[in-house]
Amino acid sequence: MYRHESIAQFHQEIEKGSITCTQVVQDYLDRIAEKKHLNAFIDVYAAEALERAAALDARKNSDGTRGSLFGAVIAIKDVICYKGHLVTASSGILKGFTSLYTSTAVQRLLDQDAIIIGSLNCDEFAMGSSNENSVYGRVLNAADESRVPGGSSGGSAVAVQAELCMASLGSDTGGSVRQPADYCGIIGLKPTYGRISRYGLIAYASSFDQIGIFANSIADTAPAGSHVRRG
Repeated sequence: MYRHESIAQFHQEIEKGSITCTQVVQDYLDRIAEKKHLNAFIDVYAAEALERAAALDARKNSDGTRGSLFGAVIAIKDVICYKGHLVTASSGILKGFTSLYTSTAVQRLLDQDAIIIGSLNCDEFAMGSSNENSVYGRVLNAADESRVPGGSSGGSAVAVQAELCMASLGSDTGGSVRQPADYCGIIGLKPTYGRISRYGLIAYASSFDQIGIFANSIADTAPAGSHVRRG
């Protein structure tokens, strides 16, 4: 089973042909299923992620061109819009709502050939600090399931902590990326306000809200963040 070290290392393995995007996505899907009890994911885009991975593998084999996040497996907090996919802010109020458009941050990831594998649990409307306040139930800290992962982006933090994706997007208004990153022992970045477009982010407090990035290392946080930010 694929074990992630860094996006740079992943690309080296892709270049050598020792792994494929399809194999890696399937490994992540298997791990998501194995660790379903952590409740990090709300929706897993299994068929879509495998289809995109196969298309990326075919393009790599045919002409070698690829974006800087080629094949990187990324998940998004359930307050970030992705056209044709559910976005509910972990609230019963929006349960079953399908986004009509794609956020700027997600579109920029897709433009660089990333693979979006699913949406992630959070405190309802991103209002909380423990990820216990969600219509989908609480998220468990993978390091100690008796403890909270922090919030509101607890699902985003646990998805990276438990190796369910390479990186994830969350949102931070008053600590909702930084605090769960600390609780889960990973890297969390709240960029300078306005550095990443809020278009497609369900608002909590617009004058403070900022999309942020989770990863296991600064080396992975940097490329993910550099492509969702404003140009």
